Amino acid sequence: MKSFLLLLAAALLWALPGRAQQVTVIKFADLQRRLSRQNDTTYVVNFWATWCAPCVKELPLFEQLSTTQAGKKVKVLLVSLDYASQLDKKVKPFVLKRGLKSEVVLLNEPDPNSYLEKVDPKWSGAIPFTLIWNGKKNRRATFEKEFTPAELTAEINKFL
Repeated sequence: MKSFLLLLAAALLWALPGRAQQVTVIKFADLQRRLSRQNDTTYVVNFWATWCAPCVKELPLFEQLSTTQAGKKVKVLLVSLDYASQLDKKVKPFVLKRGLKSEVVLLNEPDPNSYLEKVDPKWSGAIPFTLIWNGKKNRRATFEKEFTPAELTAEINKFL
């Protein structure tokens, strides 16, 4: 019995990394391709960082959104603005500890000024920043603020 439990524990530990959320490092060109999709899915893209307290506070709202909108054409993408050098030390452990299920990418661009205006001309660079868009409906909205649950739901409902 004791060896069975040890074997089971080893199997579970071995399986955990495979089940952990992956964090892909991307360049802005990759993100830009995603931001230009023209289909009937509503995309919710949240720019955040592990060091940004308001960002960390609102991340559960986006996770909840994935659950409450399951079955609808809504996709959440969480874009970490942490340094790429922090991927293994901070970002991956953070994502694992928080149990984030939405897709997480780390934007590896050293100069924010090279992409801010391309995401939204009004974006000052402050985070949290959220972009919601639906290519087929030709609707797009951006928000440079922390959402409350009611505010996020209201904004998403405008796209559905």
